[in-house]
Amino acid sequence: MTGVDSGVPSEEGLAPTPEAAVRVFGELLPQAERFAELLATSGAQRGLIGPREVPRLWDRHVLNCAVVADVLDGADHVLDVGSGAGLPGIALALAAPDTRVTLVEPMLRRTVWLEEVVQELDLTDRVTVIRSRAENLPSDVTAPVVTARAVARLSTLAPWCLPLVDVGGRMIALKGSSAPQEVEEAAGVLQRLGGGAVDVVDCGQELLDVPTTVVVVTKENAGRQGPSGARGRRRRNKEKR
Repeated sequence: MTGVDSGVPSEEGLAPTPEAAVRVFGELLPQAERFAELLATSGAQRGLIGPREVPRLWDRHVLNCAVVADVLDGADHVLDVGSGAGLPGIALALAAPDTRVTLVEPMLRRTVWLEEVVQELDLTDRVTVIRSRAENLPSDVTAPVVTARAVARLSTLAPWCLPLVDVGGRMIALKGSSAPQEVEEAAGVLQRLGGGAVDVVDCGQELLDVPTTVVVVTKENAGRQGPSGARGRRRRNKEKR
């Protein structure tokens, strides 16, 4: 892929803006470029991105996440669990400008950085940062799409994410080559939590040298969480106090 003249100077080590970014971000390309710069500078300095990742930020991180917008299917709200450096949450907010995004992250230093980035990119009207673990969110915090990247294996991730998905909505987990094996391992857990159809999808095949593999789980019903689920355990503990 060849670079384009973005008019924005690259930070040290940050590759030039690839032409794929123009297609993915459109009018929000300047904000996407600024996001990449913030990841390469303050993000790396504050430990949200490893220094060795800076030269490959565009393809391996920013675009890798942004192309997942292809499977949002017009969802008006995305809940991003374990958002970390805003990946995929902020990248999706820039690639899907009509979508509201909630970034859920338990670590204070990360939420502080995320709030700074949301302000810097002028996304405060539709991107919210919540400092919390997924299992500690209020029961009314749900969304038609819940995303997660590099958080945990699917069998562990599903109990955190599927309870947050509206019935009829989808959990989208960014995975790699292990996706089919993780789906097989998590089959029982997904069914118990109300999961229905499970698809492994490659996003960005025409844009990226290495497409982004995602596991898409449709939530068919509320599942059999009851008092044994994470939220159920929390409610039960509160009742004992």
